[in-house]
Amino acid sequence: MHRQPLLQGLGGSALFHGVDPAAVAAALEEAEILTLPAGAPLLMPGTANDSVYLLLSGRLATHLDGTPSPAGGIAILPGESVGEMSAIDGQAVSALVCAAEESRVLRMPPQLFWERLSAIPGVARNLLAVLTRRMRHGNEAILAAQRERMALEHLYEELKIARQLQASMLPPRGPLFPERGDIEAEGIMAPTSSVGGDLFDAFLVSPRRLFFCVGDVSGHGIPAALFMARVVGLIRVAAMAIGEPHKLLEHLNAQLSVGNDASMFVTMFCGFLDIDSGCLSYSNGGHWPPLLVSAAGVHELSLPRGMMIGPIADAAYTRCEVTLERGTTLLCYTDGVTEAGNADGEEFSLAGLAAVLGGAPAAGRPLAETLEQVRLELLRFSGDAPLADDCTLLAVRRR
Repeated sequence: MHRQPLLQGLGGSALFHGVDPAAVAAALEEAEILTLPAGAPLLMPGTANDSVYLLLSGRLATHLDGTPSPAGGIAILPGESVGEMSAIDGQAVSALVCAAEESRVLRMPPQLFWERLSAIPGVARNLLAVLTRRMRHGNEAILAAQRERMALEHLYEELKIARQLQASMLPPRGPLFPERGDIEAEGIMAPTSSVGGDLFDAFLVSPRRLFFCVGDVSGHGIPAALFMARVVGLIRVAAMAIGEPHKLLEHLNAQLSVGNDASMFVTMFCGFLDIDSGCLSYSNGGHWPPLLVSAAGVHELSLPRGMMIGPIADAAYTRCEVTLERGTTLLCYTDGVTEAGNADGEEFSLAGLAAVLGGAPAAGRPLAETLEQVRLELLRFSGDAPLADDCTLLAVRRR
């Protein structure tokens, strides 16, 4: 190995700044030069170290938490040294130092560094200056990490409040009309993050007419939750004034498209149910078809065409009608249910949902039991795999 080209320019190192280069070159004649491929560790947290290292070429990175980070850690550039603290106090290494790219490092063992280099005038003074700067940088990094942690803790508290507020916007868990003997409705939502973008609602627009809907906002987290809150507010006002489901979706779409520079959208199924006759008038905006569950089996409700709501101001929607027979359950859901995955990459699927719903008699079975069985089966199927999307179910049935 040609050592001289590698050792040239050491005067530019803070450790050897202003020091006689000939004396430094003579002292380093027997020093070991290490070649590190990209990603290779130089110093590991918790291990002993008695040497000082000087980067000759390439780039090293220091990771204070002991784990390589996407941000790349604190860069160590050619001419800079590392390992001085553990070499001085004899304590274990506290940070991970690894090669960010292929690098060559000069290793200065204790005898060479303390007996030969430190005896050269100026080296000890430079070492103190290097350590002082490093301590200052370390303090700044610690303060920055503390500020970031405090900001995250504040954000978590705000997210907890946001989740409580979001939950209060949706119908409460449990039967939605417990005082009535002619209609049942119940829904659940499980957000995949602190706040979600799914929604459902069901309320009476007149004593004998029920409005209900289920929706899924694009994306996750705070943007989806804010858009979801806007959808809920608009739909509740519109449903009381607009009695046709397709006209309601057209009105909602026109409202959501205003100022929608982020091109967010919501898919939605909604309907008006005449409780006495069972006539269900419904419309769809890009949502999955609900399931009809009865003693005859489980099948999808035929849907009219309709695009997702929000991106295009003048989108048109159509309506359909069907009779919801007494004892038949209409189950609405979001794609987080059917697309939930397990550790093997398999999806719960529509067939999996239909199998759960068809596994017990539909007539007379409390809706709460049906939804809870779906929820438990979904958790069993997913196992340790985290849910990738919000999961929402809404069931409606005429007694």
